[in-house]
Amino acid sequence: MDEQTQSMIIVTTELIQHYDIKEVKGQVFGLVVRSRGLSGNIMAGLRSIVGGEITEYTSMLEDARRSSIDRMVRNAAAMGANAILRMQFDSSELGNTMSEIVAYGTAVIIEPTK
Repeated sequence: MDEQTQSMIIVTTELIQHYDIKEVKGQVFGLVVRSRGLSGNIMAGLRSIVGGEITEYTSMLEDARRSSIDRMVRNAAAMGANAILRMQFDSSELGNTMSEIVAYGTAVIIEPTK
């Protein structure tokens, strides 16, 4: 990642204390679709019989969320933004074996309040 991508400010709020919004660049998102694979689905199915956390899916979804944020940040940086406001996640299931994770928000240019 370049310096701008590493320094991107990401918040779930509409404003960032001590910063002014100078320009709204627009909607930005990062999308990831992941599949656990046959062996992971079999292990998860066996664990669901016993109960408790299904670590195969937890790990996959944590990785997918990180990847979706990385993609969102790259898209915002490409738009010239230095911050993302109102960042949220959405997810859905595609078929019985795939999960879609999207991170989205509003790309903006901010400057410290004077």
